[in-house]
Amino acid sequence: MYTKEQIIEQLKNVVDPSNNETLGQNGGVKFVDVDTEKETVNMVIGISVDDDKTKRELTRSLAKLIKIDLGFKGLKVDFELLKKAGSILSRNVKYIGVASGKGGVGKSTVTANLAYAFKSIGKKVGIIDADIYGSSIPTIIGIPVTLPKATKDEKIIPFEKDGIELISTEFFMQPDKPLMWRGPMLGKMLNHFFYDVKWDEEIEYVLVDLPPGTGDVAMDIQNYIPECKMVIITTPHPSASHVAVKAGFAAEQLGHEILGVVENMSHLMHMNERLNIFGEGGGKIVADKLKTQVLANIQIGQPKSGHPSIFAMDEEIGLDYIGLANKIIKAF
Repeated sequence: MYTKEQIIEQLKNVVDPSNNETLGQNGGVKFVDVDTEKETVNMVIGISVDDDKTKRELTRSLAKLIKIDLGFKGLKVDFELLKKAGSILSRNVKYIGVASGKGGVGKSTVTANLAYAFKSIGKKVGIIDADIYGSSIPTIIGIPVTLPKATKDEKIIPFEKDGIELISTEFFMQPDKPLMWRGPMLGKMLNHFFYDVKWDEEIEYVLVDLPPGTGDVAMDIQNYIPECKMVIITTPHPSASHVAVKAGFAAEQLGHEILGVVENMSHLMHMNERLNIFGEGGGKIVADKLKTQVLANIQIGQPKSGHPSIFAMDEEIGLDYIGLANKIIKAF
């Protein structure tokens, strides 16, 4: 049976009859899921015009590929209108994906502090909190979780704090309730983040806080921003570094460039003594296996500003984040 990745590659060759572009050319492959038990494929396909004739012709082409050429028993396809023109995807924005192999390594905290570092050196930055099941950026930054407002043309207005714009799944969820969405719904949420948000016209960098692991969301991001460069977060502990390597290899298989590794919670300074309370060397292990570099070793600390999670840029750890931001900027 064909894998999801193999199906996506085949789908990219299917032609949208409304403009004679392949789905690979217009970014029309929005979501793909394979039910191995039922031998069926579910997908969301973006089309250039909302036209019944286009949908019928494209459905026939998709059915031929999935059922006849690839041998699956069933196909369920939903269509949505492509809206790249006028969205943030039509602009010269640089995307940095922040990924980890497992939760609990401080990936979202690194993302938030990195955004503040970009801002402190004069860069206009936004955050897409795509950690669908464990979104936490609003809480880290200190933005109340409420439904976002919309413009007159029904664009979502991102939240803003200290000059940093943010959109997050958490704004669309009931407080303290788990997200129980299946794959297609997650794909539609990502679609809103990239196409329907009224981002500031001057944004230069967008940090994408990815879910831990190598699930659907991490793979679907490639359909929106294939040029996204990745930063892998780990801790010094062997269990974290082991799964971080998997996340890095998954990113490489999707064609993303890995900028390097951040070893978070690297150590604790106590009375001028360095304490490696989570072990040591995890960042270097990951970097060596991925044939990349350790971009930063972020120590454990409490912000002196009084903020629970964000370090002032004149603190030692804040300066480490500025160094990290400068290394990332130089990589573009």
